[in-house]
Amino acid sequence: MGDKKQAFIWLEKAYAQHVNGMTVLKVDPGLDPLRSDPRFQDLLQRVGLAQ
Repeated sequence: MGDKKQAFIWLEKAYAQHVNGMTVLKVDPGLDPLRSDPRFQDLLQRVGLAQ
């Protein structure tokens, strides 16, 4: 996931399609490089996983 822009494009598509895999956003280590990005925090909020 070296391309953050592309990663967020795919995450937004998954969110729009209500993909069940969105439930692991908070714990998937593959997403660690995205965690500090405000877009990721916004996505967590929309999915209902924000703290």
